[in-house]
Amino acid sequence: MRDPYDILGVSKGASEAEIKSAYRKFAKKLHPDANKTDPKAASRFAELNAAYEIVGDSDKRKAFDRGEIDGEGKPRFQGYEGAQSRGGAGGFNAGGPGFEGFSFGHDGFQRRAGGGAGGFEDILRGMFGGAAGGGTRARPQFEQEEFGTSSGQDLQATLSISLEDAAKGAKTRVHLPTGKDIEVKIPAGITSGQQIRLKGQGYPGMAGRAGDAIITVTIAQHPVFTPDGADLRLDLPITVYEAVLGGKVRVPTLGGAVELAIPAGTDSGRTFRLKGKGLKSKDSTGDLLATARIIMPAKPSDELKALMKQLRDDAPYDPRKDLES
Repeated sequence: MRDPYDILGVSKGASEAEIKSAYRKFAKKLHPDANKTDPKAASRFAELNAAYEIVGDSDKRKAFDRGEIDGEGKPRFQGYEGAQSRGGAGGFNAGGPGFEGFSFGHDGFQRRAGGGAGGFEDILRGMFGGAAGGGTRARPQFEQEEFGTSSGQDLQATLSISLEDAAKGAKTRVHLPTGKDIEVKIPAGITSGQQIRLKGQGYPGMAGRAGDAIITVTIAQHPVFTPDGADLRLDLPITVYEAVLGGKVRVPTLGGAVELAIPAGTDSGRTFRLKGKGLKSKDSTGDLLATARIIMPAKPSDELKALMKQLRDDAPYDPRKDLES
């Protein structure tokens, strides 16, 4: 962690009022509610709070200045001269000036009693509302008009998934504006525009509760299928002779190819419905709608041209007669 004085932008000789003023200024500037598009805002705000916890408390500030604790409040020493051990994991009752009693362990330096700046509550009490439970001191809380609420704010993010993942369900990872990457479970049958709520993965709040992350899902365009609600649509290319004579063709589905019988004399644009080959919804499964598209060969042969000339001469017909007014 950086030097807490540097984080707060004050000198080591700064007065208590100057430290409070600096914290007030940066707290408003760096709070995640005021920087919802900045993924690093939450970490900078946490760093600011940690810095003020050291230099905003007179006892911890003295200990830091003497080199007895580091910027995270962890001890850099084995004990004070004249200190009396209380036994256990690092408990002391220091007799030096400025300390009435403290301990340190996994959570770093902890003062048990005595004066000092009192942490975040003292400086923020005049700025923010909310009563602290079980005591008379105010819990730090930003006013709603400045930052929203003391509880964390929800964040918005988008996630693009494949059609296959939407149909079958999957697990994937999403990058949040807070900078975190988190695993998301995609339920089978989700549609584009639906949202997934991740509890406690939003912006942190001054009261300690984080908001939620709301993920809006979009389904990436598929090269073959087009979703239509729970149904899927596709264009099914068929040959001229399949359209004229009929035949069996293979049709792709999300679960693998199936056979479809094309009746003789099939027009281009005719749609075939394959039951249950669409997307799963909450109550049912959609269908696959395959629309026939007659595709000519890239280079018609002389034989095909001759056959078409014969058809034109021997059995002419007008498919556009109904368009005439």
